[in-house]
Amino acid sequence: MGISEPREAPAGFTPMPPLSPALETFGPVYMHGAGTDRRFGMFVLRKHCNMRSKVHGGFLATLADIALSFTLGHLTDPASGFVTVSLNLDYAGNADEGDWLETRTDVQRRGRTLAFANCYIWRGDTRIVRASGVFMATGKTYSSD
Repeated sequence: MGISEPREAPAGFTPMPPLSPALETFGPVYMHGAGTDRRFGMFVLRKHCNMRSKVHGGFLATLADIALSFTLGHLTDPASGFVTVSLNLDYAGNADEGDWLETRTDVQRRGRTLAFANCYIWRGDTRIVRASGVFMATGKTYSSD
């Protein structure tokens, strides 16, 4: 029988607020830290797996997109909106149901209109995804994390 519910997140990680209906069905997502040091984490649940019980590539792409756009948007106060213009991923590994995945983001440039950033997804000490994205500022601001 597979894991359908997450275990307790590592110390310092708190639940990410459900900012959209899509995130409610995707998660739960946890976060830790602030600014460019903010990390996101998730347990791989059965609903995130493909027919081989490995994490689905589309799930990893969504996690990278969340980490990149949320990190970029929350570099200002109030937070600002960003939409994905381009997202490219290289898969260098995989994960199993029950594994804890964690992101690290590297913001290369955040301009007035466009931002460029990379995200890495880790399973323990192994980097399994490298994602790079271009994001466009929406001009909207948000008052809460």
